Amino acid sequence: MSFGTFAAMCSATASSGRRWDGTPARPSRSRALRVTHDSPTRLVRNAQPGHCRDCGNRIDQYPWTDSADGVRVVPLHPQELPAAAVPATARWHVSSGTAHPAHDGTPWCRIPHTALCPARPAPAALTPQITTLRRHLALHTRRLINNGAFTPPSASSAPAPTVPCRQARPVVRLLCSRYLAPHSIDAIRCVSQTRQRHRCTRPVLAPGTPGGTWTLRPVPTPGRRPFSPASLMAVYDLTHLPYTEQLRWRHQHCPDHATPGAADLTLAEWEPFDPLLHHQHIHPRLPDRTHTHHHRA
Repeated sequence: MSFGTFAAMCSATASSGRRWDGTPARPSRSRALRVTHDSPTRLVRNAQPGHCRDCGNRIDQYPWTDSADGVRVVPLHPQELPAAAVPATARWHVSSGTAHPAHDGTPWCRIPHTALCPARPAPAALTPQITTLRRHLALHTRRLINNGAFTPPSASSAPAPTVPCRQARPVVRLLCSRYLAPHSIDAIRCVSQTRQRHRCTRPVLAPGTPGGTWTLRPVPTPGRRPFSPASLMAVYDLTHLPYTEQLRWRHQHCPDHATPGAADLTLAEWEPFDPLLHHQHIHPRLPDRTHTHHHRA
């Protein structure tokens, strides 16, 4: 075979648009991640890995829809467990990036981290497998503490009455609901993703934007009734702001990312306020004026 005949055969094969086995040779197209309009969250990924603030062990944070409080976040154990080893009331499954408090009929299921956290009281009904896993997580927590990689929260974090009140996790009222903030008001950080695929460093309370008003309100109960007229707590009230501003705070976005197309790198860190679970964050007086923007008695 001459060189010209071989070159002609190679050029004909290359221009045919097919591989050697006859399959079409189409170049792969890069697909950008998008946030659909019907997504319960604005995340471009399913699970958000993190660490429990009480024990330091790994968790996966998933959104789930509660009929009473809307979309909430539930921390699940990173690994699946055999369904037979998990009590029926603690079985969860994940579908389309959303957690569901039920079993899907498969031999495996997920379990909330709260049922395994060694820093919390053990549930009443525990199988031997769950007991062994809790013991393993407790040993891992002790190892993290000994190595200096984790510091457990102090049990005596309440300030003395003579110390100026500065709330590390204040209660915020927006969209007619109360939420426990992840940090102090000026330290709440935007959760949107930048073009460099990093988390935005801007605060939600950006300079030049309207802030909330500190006020004293009755302490609610799960039944929506106050304890007594004398039971008051400090609340950072945002309900006087326009609906769009309250929605921006609820999504935990800075003004630059308050657009429908902005994607989130992590879940919003608000927790629905429960006076029984978050009683240590109830403060009967307003914060110190040097640390706040707006105040009202």
